[in-house]
Amino acid sequence: MPHITPTEARARALLTRNREGPVFMLNLLRVRTFADDRHAPGRAPAKPVTGREAYARYEAGITPLLEASGGEVLFSGAGGAWFIGPDSERWDHALLARQASVAGFLAFAQDPRARELGHHRTAALADSRLLPLAESQAENT
Repeated sequence: MPHITPTEARARALLTRNREGPVFMLNLLRVRTFADDRHAPGRAPAKPVTGREAYARYEAGITPLLEASGGEVLFSGAGGAWFIGPDSERWDHALLARQASVAGFLAFAQDPRARELGHHRTAALADSRLLPLAESQAENT
């Protein structure tokens, strides 16, 4: 089963961790060969686009919103085969973003403009993982 969007329960769990300070979000992304816009009728481009093109549209639109909310993209680049990990998994793209706080991240994610851009991400991805990271090792997950 692919994982593209968080559940409300996962969002609540992230918020209730009471993390202080910045949160880093590690994104591992598996991109579709061609974007699948069936989830958003009427939003599909006139001509089919690749999953990479759809994700590039998402990233181009979402990055200024992330920055305006106090966050930043620290790394965005190509993935590939694991150095340590199962041969059956591959991640085409990795992204590491920083946000000032968990509350700031959730506010950014709920921004109507960010939600509007989310259809590009959904169309682009076959699967994904989003792992919140904190600088402190004091927290048990």
